[in-house]
This record gives sequence, structure tokens and C-alpha cells, in this order.
Amino acid sequence: MRSFVSYIEYDPETRLYVGMVPGIPGAHTQAATLDELNHNMKEVLQLCLGELEDSADCLPRFVGIQQIEVEV
Repeated sequence: MRSFVSYIEYDPETRLYVGMVPGIPGAHTQAATLDELNHNMKEVLQLCLGELEDSADCLPRFVGIQQIEVEV
């Protein structure tokens, strides 16, 4: 079993949570609740990882999140 970090945003226009796993092509989905998003992300990751079986050693490794301040 492997763990992945997913990035989650809330889209106020669609009222949906949007999740993605950086570095995994196609690993993104959306849902109305966080529980549903978690379920969808697991399904999407299983599908994506099935496609990447030969290159599993090249998968990204989570390092961290960095906050950057800019003047607007």
C-alpha cells in the first residue's frame, strides 16, 4: 500500500471540491462532499497507477507545501 498527497480546492462557482495528485497524470476528480472526493480519488489513483505500473519507481514523492507572498 502506498500513500499519496492530494491537493484539494473548493470551487464556489460549481460548489464542488476538486482534488488532484501532483505528478500523476490524470489523477484528478471532483465531488460535492469531501467523503465523496476521497472515494473518487482512490478510484482514480488505482486506475492511473494501473496505467503506470512499469514506471512505478518514477512516481513523485511529496516534499512539502510552500507559502509564497506576492503583492497584488
